[in-house]
Amino acid sequence: MSKQDPPSPPTISPYIFPVVLAGMGLWCLYDGWLTSDPKMQEYLLFNRIGSVVLLLWAAIDAVRTRRLEREEAAAAPPDRCGG
Repeated sequence: MSKQDPPSPPTISPYIFPVVLAGMGLWCLYDGWLTSDPKMQEYLLFNRIGSVVLLLWAAIDAVRTRRLEREEAAAAPPDRCGG
C-alpha cells in the first residue's frame, strides 16, 4: 500500500481583502451620503470619514496586490508545455 499525499486545501484569492474593504466602504458611503434615515444622522460624520478611508484603502490594496502578482509572474520561470 502506498501513502498518497493529502490534497492541498483550496487557496483564497488575494483580492478577498480589498473586496471586503470596498464592501464596507460602500456600506459607509450609503449610510453617510445617500440615506435619509433620521436615525443615521447621529453617525453621519463617522460614516462619511469611514467611506473615504475604506474605499481608498481598498483601491490601494487592490493596486498593490495586482502589482505583486505581476512581479511574481515575471519572476517565475516560463512554463514549458510539451518539451
